[in-house]
Amino acid sequence: MPLGPERDDDAAVLTAQLLRQVRRLEIRARHLAEDMFAGSYRSVFKGSGIEFSEVRRYSPGDAIGNIDWNVTARTGYPHVKQHVDERQLTVLLAVDASGSIEYGSLDRRKQDVAAEVAGLLAFSAIRNSDKVGLLMFAASVEKFIPPESGRKQGLRVIREMLHHRPQERGTDIAEALEFVSRVLTRRAIVFLISDFHAQDFWRPMSVAARRHDLIAVRLIDPRERDLPDAGLVELVDAEAGGHVLVDTSSEQYRRRLRDMLAARRLEQTQQMTRRGVDVIEVPTDGTAIDPLVRFFELRRRRLR
Repeated sequence: MPLGPERDDDAAVLTAQLLRQVRRLEIRARHLAEDMFAGSYRSVFKGSGIEFSEVRRYSPGDAIGNIDWNVTARTGYPHVKQHVDERQLTVLLAVDASGSIEYGSLDRRKQDVAAEVAGLLAFSAIRNSDKVGLLMFAASVEKFIPPESGRKQGLRVIREMLHHRPQERGTDIAEALEFVSRVLTRRAIVFLISDFHAQDFWRPMSVAARRHDLIAVRLIDPRERDLPDAGLVELVDAEAGGHVLVDTSSEQYRRRLRDMLAARRLEQTQQMTRRGVDVIEVPTDGTAIDPLVRFFELRRRRLR
């Protein structure tokens, strides 16, 4: 059935809004990727995948360790070995789109922060001529864009992520990880972006971490760290739909809840670390750039 005039207008407005949103995120992500991640991405993920290409004359700023002393002695002028990346890397952004990701107690929702993180990582990959793909999941895998290179691919990844509306509200991280292990036949860098409000995903995480470089990006709302004193509050389960009335004026209750959530996050982090999975915590009340920069710096030090 063709759309009527009003529905045509609504669709046009939504399309225009989406395009503006994509453009804003692209500009911000490209700016941050170029200014803040310059060199970090390459040194962290490309440090071991290089091969010898050629010898060229030394230029100021070249690393002394790259000098080819045999050629230097033969020609009488310093020469350095030129290396190139051994292969094009594959980056997959596995993004949680479940009901809890729509939550935000302040100005930004978790899904807004997830889009910013994914945009930064996508344009960092594209800037380094790597392939990037997208996996959106909730209670099941709902969208998969196979990894490709190029700016159009980066824009498509961001557009699809912003435009996607989940068909279900639950979360099944295990199925998403099993899908990753099935469809990616070669080793890839997989960023799993979620709040990790799910159960029983440790076995598929172990399998995926053995096959790929798996990095968990955990989204945290400030109210998940510390519930404010707001009197009687009705809490709603964003995925199951259940309601519960709690008295947040009780300091003992707030402290018990805070300690329980902190213990759960610590247990998750320990489980992930045992499986060789790095963890990046990104709060929704700050910028995504700082946790990512810290992650790159820590991993670079570890590789050294």
